[in-house]
Amino acid sequence: MVSLFLLLSALLAVINGINFTMAANDADRVTGMLANEQGRFRSGVPAETPADGSAPAGSEPQGEGPAGDAPPSGDPFTLGRMGPMGPDSPELRSSVRYFTFRFDRNGNAETVAMQISAFTEEEALALAKKLSAETVGWTKFTYRYRVYEIGNDTYVTVIDQGRELLASYRILLISAVGEVAVLIISFFFLRAVGKRLFQPLEEADRKQKRFLAEAESELKIPLTVMSADAEWIEREYGPSDAAASLRRQVGKTAALVKKLGSLAIFEDETAQNLSCNLSDILSSAVDQAEPAFAARSVSVRCEADEGVLVKGDPDLLSRAVGELTENARKFALTRASFSLKRDGDRVRLTVANDADLNEAGNLEQVFDRFTTLGNAAGKDGSGLGLSFVRDVVRSMGGRVQASAEGGMFLLRIVL
Repeated sequence: MVSLFLLLSALLAVINGINFTMAANDADRVTGMLANEQGRFRSGVPAETPADGSAPAGSEPQGEGPAGDAPPSGDPFTLGRMGPMGPDSPELRSSVRYFTFRFDRNGNAETVAMQISAFTEEEALALAKKLSAETVGWTKFTYRYRVYEIGNDTYVTVIDQGRELLASYRILLISAVGEVAVLIISFFFLRAVGKRLFQPLEEADRKQKRFLAEAESELKIPLTVMSADAEWIEREYGPSDAAASLRRQVGKTAALVKKLGSLAIFEDETAQNLSCNLSDILSSAVDQAEPAFAARSVSVRCEADEGVLVKGDPDLLSRAVGELTENARKFALTRASFSLKRDGDRVRLTVANDADLNEAGNLEQVFDRFTTLGNAAGKDGSGLGLSFVRDVVRSMGGRVQASAEGGMFLLRIVL
């Protein structure tokens, strides 16, 4: 629909352009003819030209200058023709609406021709004086003018092309009204269709979040009981591999339930007009995770500009940054780095680690829920962390991208 609208607009623009160009060319032909006739049409029908080609007896001299200089022989408008566009055509003389004024070198004005009713002679003279310093062009939208010299005098001829341009302006008006109507109809049509298309998706998203919230609430109680039972077993029967394994699994399940709760409470409206210091959030998260990096012999480096403020929910942003540090801790082999920089009005956060990417596949899939890198087997990962990060970043009007460069896995976030 949009393509058809653009095509129609282009077609109407071409038609109007052609019509306007034709009207301008016709006006230039007439003003050129008047310039060759000292600013006015000849009156009456000329006598027949003798067979020998000499001027008829008693005829007025034809030419450009007041002395009757011979006009250029190549100009078709100066040959005394009686055709539809010739200077002797009665039809042309009666149909053209124009006026011409002559100005001598002292600025004195003389009316040469006044064949127009849209102006009084005073109004026409004022317009001619205004245009006397120009050459050729349009004035008042529909009036074509030409300024030319004959001898020491300056002539200003203005003709009315309103009738000739009326069709073009009507087409332009109708097309403009039609285009606005099409835009309005398209807007309401697309709005209605979009509502029908996206309402089921929005309802499904609401049901999913409601399910996640209910699942989190229901799972907390049995997890608490299982954790207490593991502690009781260890007190009664002493430490054992079974009890330790049970405690680890309970911890992993509790962490997963917490992430499900984060997804459940997240809404697009959470990116409120709150301001938080992203520099402090990142530095604190990296400091807290540094012992875990050291336990895996992974060096970590953090470079952050001071006082980087962003608008967003501080709690959600802290949890998102925590997910980034956790992801780097799990997959880094020897090193990880965090960089926070201002870039004009934007903020760029880059997280890099030397993860094994041999079986990573499509890196953009790491933002899908329950999706992990190909080398995540055996690691404590739910596939929900980066999905949560993406949702938080999008709610803040930013974007996040995953890529691999120089053997490093990169997460670039722009806010």
